[in-house]
Amino acid sequence: MLTVDVHTHILPERWPNLRERYGYGGWIELEHHCPGCAKMICDGRFFREIESNCWDPAVRAAECDGRGVHVQVLSTVPVMFGYWARPEDTLDLSRLLNDHLADVCRARPERFVGLGTLPMQAPDLAVRELERCVGDLGLRGIEIGSHVNAWNLNAPELFPVFEAASALGAAVFVHPWDMMGADRMPQYWLPWLVGMPAESALAICSMIFGGVFERLPNLRVCFAHGGGAFPFTLGRIEHGFNVRPDLCAVDNAVNPRDYLGRFWVDSLVHDPDALRLLVTLFTADRIALGSDYPFPLGELEPGTLIRSMPEFTDDQKAAMLGASALEFLGVDASRFAAAIRR
Repeated sequence: MLTVDVHTHILPERWPNLRERYGYGGWIELEHHCPGCAKMICDGRFFREIESNCWDPAVRAAECDGRGVHVQVLSTVPVMFGYWARPEDTLDLSRLLNDHLADVCRARPERFVGLGTLPMQAPDLAVRELERCVGDLGLRGIEIGSHVNAWNLNAPELFPVFEAASALGAAVFVHPWDMMGADRMPQYWLPWLVGMPAESALAICSMIFGGVFERLPNLRVCFAHGGGAFPFTLGRIEHGFNVRPDLCAVDNAVNPRDYLGRFWVDSLVHDPDALRLLVTLFTADRIALGSDYPFPLGELEPGTLIRSMPEFTDDQKAAMLGASALEFLGVDASRFAAAIRR
């Protein structure tokens, strides 16, 4: 079965000192402190340790071979989004990251597919960079955050970006970031464990209630981490829609449940019962393998949970392991024939 991992992150091995480049702080820098290891540093504060599989395509490819992954979909690490910064600086960084990502994909087109990043706080610049990503760089779409500063994804300011993505046939991968309530969760890694699922539910509800999917029926969107809390609170969301339409159906009168099947989620839920619920709600055709490679909160052996489920048919497993991702990305399996043969 073709295996396509739709949720993996990559960084360049090195980039310019962004504080010096832009004249202010808040940016991530890499400190290569020993062979194959680097610290992500923000204004002198440690953020995360990464290894060479985060920047070295050869290491990634070897690990893919060892774990049975034919294709990785590459996107930046969300901490690099830079939505908080001056738009022209975020555009500059986006171009740097997108050029690097496109180079990696061009060198190994049978192995890697790319999703670019945009200066979403300036939608006019974001549309311009989206057009460059798809038209000039050959990327298949974009990765965006679950919100853009004070804008949720239903914000009218953001609609032109979604409209352009739909017109260009660009896939949109939504990843949680800048988690709500983080100041109340200083312990236990709770922003990642609690905040991220809430962020994804917020993003999905914003796009549904805000009418984004209704207005753009051809827009292809995939939400990370199995859609976060959304699948498990859908009953509550639908009930609220039915009993308080005066609050919920303000911008869209369509039942939220009717949008199941209109967008994708990845498979990264770490639990058999959770994956069963996703298949029940979305069908296997709208669930794409996602591992969050190369980070520890991901699935170390991508696809293990899917393959372990005896109640899923071979067709369902094939959809979740690869075919669903191809439809989301808008690419044909023949592009990856060399990887499959290998």
